[in-house]
Amino acid sequence: MALQGILVLELAGLAPGPFCAMVLADFGARVVRVERPGSHYDVSRLGRGKRSLALDLKQPRGAAVLRRLCARSDVLLEPFRSGVMEKLQLGPEILQRDNPKLIYARLTGFGQSGSFSRLAGHDINYLALSGVLSKIGRNGENPYAPLNLLADFAGGGLMCVLGIMMALFERTRSGKGQVIDANMVEGTAYLSSFLWKTQKSSLWEAPRGQNILDGGAPFYTTYRTADGEFMAVGAIEPQFYELLIKGLGLKSDELPNQMSMDDWPEMKKKFAAVFAKKTKAEWCQIFDGTDACVTVLTLEEVVHHDHIKERGSFITNEEQSMSPRPAPLLSNTPAIPSFKRDPFVGEHTEEILDEFGFSREEIDQLKSDKIIESNKASSKFWILYPHSNIQK
Repeated sequence: MALQGILVLELAGLAPGPFCAMVLADFGARVVRVERPGSHYDVSRLGRGKRSLALDLKQPRGAAVLRRLCARSDVLLEPFRSGVMEKLQLGPEILQRDNPKLIYARLTGFGQSGSFSRLAGHDINYLALSGVLSKIGRNGENPYAPLNLLADFAGGGLMCVLGIMMALFERTRSGKGQVIDANMVEGTAYLSSFLWKTQKSSLWEAPRGQNILDGGAPFYTTYRTADGEFMAVGAIEPQFYELLIKGLGLKSDELPNQMSMDDWPEMKKKFAAVFAKKTKAEWCQIFDGTDACVTVLTLEEVVHHDHIKERGSFITNEEQSMSPRPAPLLSNTPAIPSFKRDPFVGEHTEEILDEFGFSREEIDQLKSDKIIESNKASSKFWILYPHSNIQK
């Protein structure tokens, strides 16, 4: 695989960090997730292909253990607010002095500097500060966040993957690692470059929700069907618009010009009334194989769609849990995702330390002093009861 031989240490966090590390693991990196002793499971459920080490970084000896691990690693991924790692004596200056090749990836909400750098937040807050949230929403309604996908996973986790990949590539020339300041505000803003570059074009001349690409156009939106399901229409080009009109049983010469924005509200009502007369299945029969309209699939439906099955776009792990196959597909070194269950906290603590050269005596002492935690003996319990608060 593309990242075979790369060793990544992921300090446990929520959503963006786990996703970033999972992508690296999917493409061949060896990922060790460093978790807090006493924590029960990764709530993000993005532990595929990783091993778990339970280590108390708040204890000086725990920080010293991580420092030894970093001395032999390629990438450290940390999700804490600015200054936290420095307080633990684990900042990049110290760790890169030990290992000049270390790539130190810092994934936060607001970045390592600026007046917000030490504040907490969530996807919607980062999306708001990036300016993108102001562009998402229906006409006359409040802006709304498209789940927590844009800032957390696209602007955060995936942008951090890109930073790590570029740093790894640059290291092949310089032999040195570097610090990556990945944050969700700037990552999301960067994703929205198209919006910034086209601000003065006709694409966005109307208020939010009244433009071609934000739900204002009758030919680029969703419609409810007779059975309460939905169809997604994307027929911007004239030839695709004609297919849409034909499929709806309407006549172009009896309708206003496609690009007459003043007529869009009435056109949407007309299209909505037509879509409401047939079920989703009936509309699929009409539009299947055309470039005008696609059914809105639920998560349960998507895995049974012919195209998705033909591509093998989803995988099933040993617990019969289904998830998307890693993307993109590489012709020579494709991702080979793990089909094993996600690790439980501390499952691999002792074997990881052993691999990094810790003696049996050191491991036993760290365990005795509660610097590390090993839950290998409790594996059956944790598989059956991953949410339990029962102390082992």
